[in-house]
Amino acid sequence: MTYYLGIDAGGSNCRARLIDANGAVIGNGRSGTANARIGIDALFETLQDTATQALTEAGLNEAQRAQVHAGMGIAGITRPGMREALAKLDFGFASVNYATDAQIANLGAHGGQDGAILIIGTGSAAQCRVDGQDFTIGGYGFPISDEGSGAALGLSAMRHALRALDGRTRKTPLSAAVTERFNHDTAQAIAWMDQATPRDYGTFAPLVMDYAEADDAIARSIVENAASHIERFIETIFERGATRCTLVGGLAPRMQPWLRNRTVERLSEAMGDSLDGALRLAGYVSEPG
Repeated sequence: MTYYLGIDAGGSNCRARLIDANGAVIGNGRSGTANARIGIDALFETLQDTATQALTEAGLNEAQRAQVHAGMGIAGITRPGMREALAKLDFGFASVNYATDAQIANLGAHGGQDGAILIIGTGSAAQCRVDGQDFTIGGYGFPISDEGSGAALGLSAMRHALRALDGRTRKTPLSAAVTERFNHDTAQAIAWMDQATPRDYGTFAPLVMDYAEADDAIARSIVENAASHIERFIETIFERGATRCTLVGGLAPRMQPWLRNRTVERLSEAMGDSLDGALRLAGYVSEPG
């Protein structure tokens, strides 16, 4: 019997799905942070733990472990030396193929065929596959890149809120809600910004969306600007040769209503998730239909 294991290792958590040769799910696993930044030893430990959870749930023994073909999508795998370090790891599997977490998400979204995903979460980036070749658009890191993302929404909200405190722009319910977190004190806001990460800025994104939907003028302008960046992303994806495009990421469902109808009409629903993509990376090919 041959088994296939898919792993999605990201900044928030690490998930595993184990299937048999017929595609039936027989085991699952979940652990904590598993991107490349935690170091190869910690990464190996997390990957091994998540995989073992799935194998244990399926009741596989050590002999059967050697019949497992694995596909792992790992955030940060493009860091220098990471692929070489991963190649030296021994999971005891029949084979292991590696890719980025975005690549397995793209494989899953389009059933292993050509296509693109536009990820709109804390950050933003497009992962594309055209004629079997993989490439990215954007994703250079916040604040240089990540247009239309949660972090970008939060940064814009902070800028507006601080200007409103200065009196350089008019106050709105959004600006008041943002500065309330800092007791309407500029010094406290600046101290927070000195340490703030993209994820920290992203925590303001739901607030911006809420006020935009409630017709706050500044919030609307922030979201409309983000939507224009997303539309340009989508246009570029098709200009670069992609035949399908799917929006993914935590902010995608809330941003889609702000896109023009003609843009939304070009989008496709995801055919599967990132773990489906990881299983395809492992070598599993589902039967048509």
